Amino acid sequence: MKAMILAAGKGTRVRPITYTIPKPLIPILQKPVMEFLLELLRNHGFTEIMVNVSHLANEIENYFRDGQKFGVDIAYSFEGKIVDGELVGQALGSAGGLRKIQDFNPFFDDTFIVLCGDALIDLDLTAALKFHREKGAIATIVTKTVPKEDVPSYGVVVTDENGKIINFQEKPSVDEALSTEINTGIYIFEPEIIDYIPPNTEYDIGSELFPQLVAKNAPFYAVSMDFEWVDIGKVPDYWHAIRGVLTGEIKNVKIPGHEVFPGIYTGLNVNVNWDKVDITGPVYIGGMTKIEDGAKIVGPSMIGPNCWICSSAEVDNSVIFEYSRLGQGVRLFNKLVFGRYCVDKTGATIDLQAAALDWLITDTRQSLPTPPTTDKEMIDQLLNNE
Repeated sequence: MKAMILAAGKGTRVRPITYTIPKPLIPILQKPVMEFLLELLRNHGFTEIMVNVSHLANEIENYFRDGQKFGVDIAYSFEGKIVDGELVGQALGSAGGLRKIQDFNPFFDDTFIVLCGDALIDLDLTAALKFHREKGAIATIVTKTVPKEDVPSYGVVVTDENGKIINFQEKPSVDEALSTEINTGIYIFEPEIIDYIPPNTEYDIGSELFPQLVAKNAPFYAVSMDFEWVDIGKVPDYWHAIRGVLTGEIKNVKIPGHEVFPGIYTGLNVNVNWDKVDITGPVYIGGMTKIEDGAKIVGPSMIGPNCWICSSAEVDNSVIFEYSRLGQGVRLFNKLVFGRYCVDKTGATIDLQAAALDWLITDTRQSLPTPPTTDKEMIDQLLNNE
C-alpha cells in the first residue's frame, strides 16, 4: 500500500531548531520523528512512501535515502529550485504537493494515507482504513477528542450523526466550539481526491481542499480514535514530548542507552564520577558527554551527546542539544539549549551570541572561552526569567 509523508514545511514555529534541522528530523531522544512514522506505516503494510521535501531537503534525503534500511521504499518530490547554486525551497502546500506527484506520473492509484512528518503517533492505521472503506469515503480525517479547554489550540471537525463532516472551525474559543474533535493531520484518501486540487498551484489540504469537499457534499468523513498523538508544532510541544518520553507518559518511545541507576540512562562512554554529582531522574545523558564534579541535573531532563556540563552548573527540567557546553554556575530551569539559542518553555528565545552570553553556553568543539566580568544576578535573570 502507498502513503505520503508531508515534509516540505519550513517549521517556522519550531525555530531555532529548524534553522538547521528540518522538522521530520527533529530527534526524540536521538531518533528522528519521521523514523517513527516509517515504522508505523511499515507495520500496517504501507511500504511505498512518497515524501515531499523543500526546506533543508538534502538533510531528509541523505538520512532516509531510498528507505531500504527502514524496510520501505521511499521516493522524494522536491518543491523549489536552484538559485545561485543553492537549493531554495518553494513549498506547494500540502495538497499542491500531492497534485505535483500525480501530475508527474500517477502514483496514487488506490486508497492511500497522508501523514504530517512532524507528529509522533501510535495509531491503528488498519482500523482507520477499514472505517474509510466501509463508509465509501473519498476522504477521511482521523480525529481525536480533546478536553474542551484545549480546543482553541486546534482545528475542530464537526460531523453529523453518521460521521460525515459538515463543518470546520479553526481554533475556536471554548464557547464557540461546536465539537471537541480535532484534526490530527492524518488523512485517508482515494485517488479521485486529486481531481479536487488545481494543478501548478499552492494549495492546502486543511484550509482549501477540505472546505471544498464539504461545499460539494462529497463523501467526506471523520473517524474519532483514541491513540497517542504528540504534535511537534511548536518548541513547547517538543519540550513536552521529551518530558513525556522520560516520564513514561508517551509509551511508544523507548528511552535509549543503558539504565545505570534507576531513572538515569546514558549513552556510551559518559565521563562522570557518580558519587560527586547530584543527578535525580528521569534523565538521559548522551554518549561522550562529560559531567564535572559538583554539577546538578534534575529530571525530567535530556543532555545530548558530546556535551560538557561544568562544575556547579544546574540543569533542571530542561533539554540540552548535542555539543553544548554549560559553564560554571549556569542555572537552567525549564529551558531548551540549541546551539547559540536558549529557549524557555513558552517558546521565548534568547540569542546567546547577541546577548554576549555565548562564553557561558557555547559549543564544546570551540576553544574554551574567557569569561568577562559579568554580574551573575543579571545572567540568572536572563536565563531563568519565568
